[in-house]
Amino acid sequence: MQFEVIANARTVQGSGASRRLRRAGTVPGIVYGGNAAPLAIETNHNDLLLKLKKEAFHSSIITLVVDGKKEQVLLRDTQVHAYKPLVLHIDFQRVDATHELHIKVPLHFVNEDTAPGVKLGGGLVNHVMTELDIHCLAKDLPEFISVDVGSLKIGENLHVSQLKLPAGVKAVQHGSDDPIVVGIVGKGGGEEAAAEGEAAAE
Repeated sequence: MQFEVIANARTVQGSGASRRLRRAGTVPGIVYGGNAAPLAIETNHNDLLLKLKKEAFHSSIITLVVDGKKEQVLLRDTQVHAYKPLVLHIDFQRVDATHELHIKVPLHFVNEDTAPGVKLGGGLVNHVMTELDIHCLAKDLPEFISVDVGSLKIGENLHVSQLKLPAGVKAVQHGSDDPIVVGIVGKGGGEEAAAEGEAAAE
């Protein structure tokens, strides 16, 4: 999925200026990284809010158009109001096609209903992770990673090393850990069943 954000360079900065922008229906933000200097920007609030509701927007290369000039960026941070549907600030990072990105992408779990542990054993799918820390070039960035749990029985788990990652994508390793991504536990088993599953996997 391709996304485009239209923005303008922002010349007046400070908390007072930011409040005036928000009252006018625009969001203050910044784009940084690459060889260019950080640039303060402003963009339409309602358009941005709609895009932020789409999962893929958070893990896609975005075309940012600032005063008519296009560049490729990643969404890096958003500040939102505690209880109102209001975006307060947004950060974008420029993308260099020759350098690897480090980003979290969502996990999509498939075949949960047909897994033996669920269909035959009446177990419950336990999602230990919902996103994965990866690194890859911009051209290889996936919107999500599919996790097939269709072969799991009760007490069995899938670890990061067992995931089928798209070409050019590598999971970020933290030491020698191989964390559990998803498992199937027996109903009412709770933590005890999960612990048994981890022991069985090891």
